[in-house]
Amino acid sequence: MSTCAIQATPGAFAAAATSARKSLKRAKARTSSTRMHATPRKVVQSTATTPVAKTDYSADEYDLPYAPMEDLLPKGPWTPIEGGLTAPAGFKAAAFKAGLRASGTRADCALVVAEDGAVGAGVFTQNRVAAAPVMYCRDMLKESPVVRAVLINAGQANAATGTAGMEDACASARAVSAALGIGPEEVLLESTGVIGQRIKIDKFLPAIPTLAANLESSQEAAMAAATAICTTDLVRKTLAIEVDVGGGRMIKIGGISKGSGMIHPNMATMLGVITCDAPMEQEVWRKMLCRAAAKSFNQISVDGDTSTNDSVIALASGGAGGDVIAEGSAEAVALEGALTAVSIGLAKAIAWDGEGATCLIEVNVSGTETMKDAREVARSVVSSSLTKAAVFGHDPNWGRLACAAGYAGIPFRQEDMRIALGPHVLMEAGQPLPFDEKEASAYMKDTCEVHGTVQVDISVGEGEGKGTAWGCDLTYDYVKINAEYTT
Repeated sequence: MSTCAIQATPGAFAAAATSARKSLKRAKARTSSTRMHATPRKVVQSTATTPVAKTDYSADEYDLPYAPMEDLLPKGPWTPIEGGLTAPAGFKAAAFKAGLRASGTRADCALVVAEDGAVGAGVFTQNRVAAAPVMYCRDMLKESPVVRAVLINAGQANAATGTAGMEDACASARAVSAALGIGPEEVLLESTGVIGQRIKIDKFLPAIPTLAANLESSQEAAMAAATAICTTDLVRKTLAIEVDVGGGRMIKIGGISKGSGMIHPNMATMLGVITCDAPMEQEVWRKMLCRAAAKSFNQISVDGDTSTNDSVIALASGGAGGDVIAEGSAEAVALEGALTAVSIGLAKAIAWDGEGATCLIEVNVSGTETMKDAREVARSVVSSSLTKAAVFGHDPNWGRLACAAGYAGIPFRQEDMRIALGPHVLMEAGQPLPFDEKEASAYMKDTCEVHGTVQVDISVGEGEGKGTAWGCDLTYDYVKINAEYTT
């Protein structure tokens, strides 16, 4: 998916970001270190002077079926809970229909707020044509560790929009700043939609006070936000868990993601927001997110296209109380395991909901020298268009699996290769085995009929490296969806 490095905005866009940087200097004076809550300052729910209508989060524009998160979340020492983004202490959410989409009735913008501020971290696309909100967020996270709001819109990606796009991003942040009574440097942005189109700023800016006035810590608001950020998604992706990090100290983590097409391991047209109520130092939190993303959002592929807008923002509010979780401690290890599980669940939901998909494909690779090597081989197989097409056609063509593993660029001896498709072993010690093709085909057909998970297991040696990647089949509907995306 993305790079974890915090990078400054390229020079071509520096002038458009000047107003935001001026407020950053004031932020430095308020923040003496990267530690949270030196001087807590509560977010004002709304500074609007004109009465704003109450949003009905039960309305149809906020409704969308759920991804099967109970099946996609890895098993572990955590407990799924309700509440999504607002399950962790200190967070509120809002959603609204501003009229940004070209068609349809779904809500199209959302706001996530950390009432007392949060330590922020982010991972972003590696695409050189990065969207304006991506560049803006890189700047903000470089200069200020405190994040109080994340504004998200669907409809227009605000990518490949030049300096005007950056001006729109800065204007959006200033509008949130004004609506909540916070600094613009404390606002992060995410956008998704059609590349090359500026945000419909005349509709977006007036919607921001409404978002601010309708912030809630309710599950209804959290679910509405999960719906509002979706584009071609058929389901909303949201979950929350609670984990004991040691000695009965309970921490909650929530999250939402969106994505269905333009999904590839360098991050894809996917957005994510993760909330947590653990007290954290920014650098420790950033490293945790980067490692979690490497095992999750960087291990999914729908179509091999790396987007301009990929962003996952993680916020740690400290609302659970207690001492800051120290790097390398047992508490940190337990927390990172839970953060990784949430990230994997959200990432798998994106692959499961791939455009036109009829199944999730899970590729497990073992026997490499390193974990990184195993992940690379798994990504190669799950990204293969020929493999994806074969799964859609229920064709147990194991040669495509072997081929994709072989061109991953990771050294191994083909005589050590073992391949299994679900319960069917197709190759052992580099030798093809006789198998019942009809039964193997039926395995894929039956799995696809219930939108289940087709499992591929590949071993390439005796090394300790293990890695997993997720994708989906390549169907006729994928071509239709993307051939008519803007028409």
